[in-house]
Amino acid sequence: MTIHKCGWCVGDNLYEAYHDLEWGVPVKDDDTLFEFLILETFQAGLSWITVLKKRENFRKAFDNFDYKKIAYYDESKITSLLENSGIIRNKLKVRATVSNAQAYIKVQEEFGSFSKYIWDFVDGKPIKNKLQNYKDAPANTPISDAISKDLKKRGFKFVGSTVVYAHMQATGMVNDHEVDCFRYNEV
Repeated sequence: MTIHKCGWCVGDNLYEAYHDLEWGVPVKDDDTLFEFLILETFQAGLSWITVLKKRENFRKAFDNFDYKKIAYYDESKITSLLENSGIIRNKLKVRATVSNAQAYIKVQEEFGSFSKYIWDFVDGKPIKNKLQNYKDAPANTPISDAISKDLKKRGFKFVGSTVVYAHMQATGMVNDHEVDCFRYNEV
């Protein structure tokens, strides 16, 4: 018996493992939410597989996505990141990672956790879509528009509505697995 998976991941072992184990699983811990937020911001304008292939390099370069450390990166650290060929060396995105870490901490201080803040936009539970084909998934929604607008107001960068919707998919705020996918009812 063949196990059906979402069409976007089929044929690449790294993509399939990510799909099977992580994508769409509800994430409520702040450390993982930050990692996905940063990876999604680096993905802006690129393919997700490009970021996924560099994920371990990002972890090493950005102190395992420790936002408390990243918030205090100085110019020499930023320069070293821009010289690191293992990551995406976009100056604006690297600098945005530092300012996003600072904004992230402020959100935590205001709401108790980033998780509480962001999950409140979906009343604390995943939105379960009914996609027949992954290509039918929207690029953004009114909720991702609202989150994007609020994040920008709070000083976050590279958090347009499309980036936010991808973050919602990755962290299980929305279940966009195809209805025939074996993960659809599991997450």
